[in-house]
Amino acid sequence: MNFEGFDLNLLVAFNALMLERNVTKAAALAGVSQPAMSAALSRLRRVFDDPLFIRSAEGLLPTAKAQEMAIPVADALGQVRHLMQPAEVFDPTAKQRSFTLGLTEYPMHVLLPALTKKLAAVAPHCTIHVRYFIDRDEVVALLDTGKIDIAVGVPPTRAENRILSQPLLRDDFVTLVGRDHEAARKGMNLRAFLSMRHILVSPEGNHYGLVDQQLREQGLTRTISLTLPTMFTVPALLSGTDYVATVLRRVGTTSASQGDIIMFEPPLALPSIPFDLLWHRRTQDSAAHSWLRQVISQVASDLK
Repeated sequence: MNFEGFDLNLLVAFNALMLERNVTKAAALAGVSQPAMSAALSRLRRVFDDPLFIRSAEGLLPTAKAQEMAIPVADALGQVRHLMQPAEVFDPTAKQRSFTLGLTEYPMHVLLPALTKKLAAVAPHCTIHVRYFIDRDEVVALLDTGKIDIAVGVPPTRAENRILSQPLLRDDFVTLVGRDHEAARKGMNLRAFLSMRHILVSPEGNHYGLVDQQLREQGLTRTISLTLPTMFTVPALLSGTDYVATVLRRVGTTSASQGDIIMFEPPLALPSIPFDLLWHRRTQDSAAHSWLRQVISQVASDLK
C-alpha cells in the first residue's frame, strides 16, 4: 500500500461503520452523505482486499479483518483528535449531559440509590438513563453499539480487548430463612439444607443454579419449590413460609424485611461474585466518561 497516497478519511468512515454497523447511521456520525459512506466502504474493501462488513438481519457484521483493525484505527484517530483539539474539560456543575448506564439487578438495587443521590448533588444538569440487562455477555454488544455508555455487572465470560473494566464490588453468598423457620432455632447444616424447600433465582429462567452445580459435584441434589427471575424479592417471601434461599449477602442486609429473616453461612463452599465497571475503549479518553467512572467508583467504594 502507498501510505503517502492513502486517504485518512477512510479510517474515519471505517470507525463510524464499526460503531454504528449501519451505512446510514455511520454517514450521520461521520457527517457525510449516505452515498459518500457507501463509496468509502467500497474503497476500504479494495484497499484492504477484504469485505470488512457483511450485511445481515442485525446490520453490518464486521469480518475478522475488520475486528482486527478496529482498535488500532480507533486508537490512531484518538491520537490525531488529541493533537488537533484542546484538552477536553468536563464541568459537571455547569454542563448538560446525558449518560446511559447498563445495570444488572444487583447494582440497580445496591449501587444506584447512592449513585443517584451523588449525581443529583454534584451534577444537577446531567440526565441518567438506565438500561437493564440480564445476560453478562450482552454488555459487550451494548457497549459496542453505543446503546450504553458504561455498565456495571458480572464480567463477561470472554474478555474482549476493546472492552475495558475495573473491579467495583464483590459479594458472597448467604442462606436465608424466615425468623419463624425451624432452622432459625435448630441451626443450619448440610443435612438440614438438603431437606428444605428451596427458592432458586435465575434471571435466565433456568431450573438450576450455582448451588446445584456445587451439590452435583458431591453427588447431591436439593428440592427447588419456587423459581424467580429476581433476587431482591426473596426476603419478603420467607416470613411465614418454610422456604430457604441462597442469595448474595446484600440482598438480605439491604432488605426492608431484614428483621423478619435469619442469615446463615451456606453449608457448602460457594465463590464470591465480582461486579465490574465496564466501558468501551473508544470512550477511555473522554473527560465526561472519565468523570462518571470516577464518581461510580467512589460511590461503590463508600459501600464497602
